[in-house]
Amino acid sequence: VMKRSVAVLVPYIEEEKAKSCDTSAKAKVLLATVKGDVHDIGKNIVSVVLACNNFDVIDIGVMMPCDKILDAVVKEKPDVLGLSGLITPSLEEMAHVAKEMERLGMNIPLIIGGATTSKVHTAVKLAPCYPNGAVVHVLDASRSVPVVSNLCNPTQRDSYITALKEEQEAMRKSHAERTAAKKYVSLDAARNNRLAIDWEAETIDKPAQIGVTVLEDVTIGALRSYIDWTPFFRSWELHGTYPQILEDEKFGQEAKKLLDDANTLLDRIEAENLLGIKGVAGFFPANSIGDDIFIYADDERSMIRTVLHTLRQQGEKHGEANLALADFVAPRESGVNDWIGCFTVTAGLGIEKLKKEFADQHDDYHRIMTQALADRLAEAFAEMLHEKVRRELWGYAPREILGSEELIAEQYQGIRPAPGYPACPDHTEKATIFDLLNAEAATGVTLTETFAMNPAASVCGLYFANPASKYFVLGKIGKDQVEDYANRKGVEVSEAEKWLAPALNYEVG
Repeated sequence: VMKRSVAVLVPYIEEEKAKSCDTSAKAKVLLATVKGDVHDIGKNIVSVVLACNNFDVIDIGVMMPCDKILDAVVKEKPDVLGLSGLITPSLEEMAHVAKEMERLGMNIPLIIGGATTSKVHTAVKLAPCYPNGAVVHVLDASRSVPVVSNLCNPTQRDSYITALKEEQEAMRKSHAERTAAKKYVSLDAARNNRLAIDWEAETIDKPAQIGVTVLEDVTIGALRSYIDWTPFFRSWELHGTYPQILEDEKFGQEAKKLLDDANTLLDRIEAENLLGIKGVAGFFPANSIGDDIFIYADDERSMIRTVLHTLRQQGEKHGEANLALADFVAPRESGVNDWIGCFTVTAGLGIEKLKKEFADQHDDYHRIMTQALADRLAEAFAEMLHEKVRRELWGYAPREILGSEELIAEQYQGIRPAPGYPACPDHTEKATIFDLLNAEAATGVTLTETFAMNPAASVCGLYFANPASKYFVLGKIGKDQVEDYANRKGVEVSEAEKWLAPALNYEVG
C-alpha cells in the first residue's frame, strides 16, 4: 500500500537516484514538525518516500518542541534530522532548533522542508545557526532520497557538504547585495503615500446580516463544486493546472487515477459523515485610524470593541501607493460609516479518527489523501462562504454570478486576506478574529502557541468589500514601523520582531 502512495513520484525519484549514483547502505532519518505547527502532509509524503527507498524513518509527529526533538535525536541516534513547518513562525522555531544543535555540539545533517521554507532562507537564516553541521533545504519529497543518500554516503558526504556550504555562502553574498540594492522609505513617507480614496463619493453597503452567523449544516456536496483541485495535485507533486493536467502527456494517467481515488474517498466521507465541517462569519461596524482598523461595539460607534493592526508597505514606489489593509476601510475622520467582516471555517473535525483508521491498516496513501482532501474542503468552504458573503450576508454584490474558474481567478469585488499571508504576515492577529467570532466555540478550531489553527484543515481571515481593495505583498519593513507597530499593539519591540521576523529589512540583535 505504501508504494501506491508514491506511485506518482516514481519517475522523479528514479531520475534523482540515477543522478546521485548511490549504492550505499540506507540510513536512519528522524522527522518532526516543529513546535506550534500542525501541518504534516509534506512530512508524511517524505516519510513514505524515504521508507519506500529502504531508509529507516522515525516520525515523531507534529507540534514537537525543541527539547523533545533533540531528546529523540540522542535516543534514536539518526543519521539525519528533518524538520517541517508550514506557517512562518515555524521558520524561527527551526532556527532555534539549529542553534540548540550547535550549542550541544551536534553535527548530524539537518534537512528543512515546508511551504514557507526556501533554499535562500535556509542559506541566509538557518545554515549560519548551525556551522557544525550541514543544513539542507529539500524542495519536495522526490528530492529527499538523493539528498539523504548524499548526506549518508561516506564516499560522497564530505564533497557534497563542501559544495553545499560553498553554494550557500555564495547565496548569502548574493542575497546581501540584492538587499542592499533595495530602496525603502520611512514609515511617515509611506503613510503620506497611502491609497487615496474619495470616501464621500463611495457607496458603502451596510451588511445585511450584522453580527455573527454560524454555519453548521454545510455538506461536502455543497462544497464539491468549489474545490480547486490544482493545489491538491501539487500536494502530490504533480505540477500542473486542473483540469488540463488530466490530459498531460507525462502526468495525465496518474492524475486521473488520483482524482478518481480522491472522489471515491470523498463519497465515503460524505456518506458516512466522517469529517465535521463548521464555519462562522461576522460583520462589524468599523473605521480606520491610521494603519489600524477600529471595530465598534455597536452601530452607535461610541465604544471601541477591539482593534485590528495592519502593516504598510515601505518599499520605494513610483506611481503606486504604499498599501496597508487599513486603506480599504473608511477613515474615522471622513465621517463615513464603514464595516469589516471576518470568518473561520474548518473541514477537519474528526479527521484524526479517520487518519488513524488508515494508519492502523498501514494505508499511508489514504491517510495522506484524507488530510489533502480536508485541506481542499476547507479552502472550498472559504470560497463558498465568501460568495455567500458577497451575495447575501453582506450583500454588496447580490447579482454576482461567477463560475468556478472565475472564482479561482478572484474575479469578484472584495478580498479575504488571512493573517500569516503576504498582506498581513502577523499570525497573532488571528487571536482578534477568534475573539470577535467566538470562533473556538462556534467551530471547534483552536490556535496553537504559534497561532497555527488546529485542525490543520482550517482557514480564517478578514473580509473587505471596497472595490479598491486588492491583495498585495507587504514586502520588507523597517525598524521605525516595527517600533510603531509594537507600540500600537502594546507589546515589546522584541516580541513584534519575533512574529514579523520574515518581513524585517534589518537584522535583529
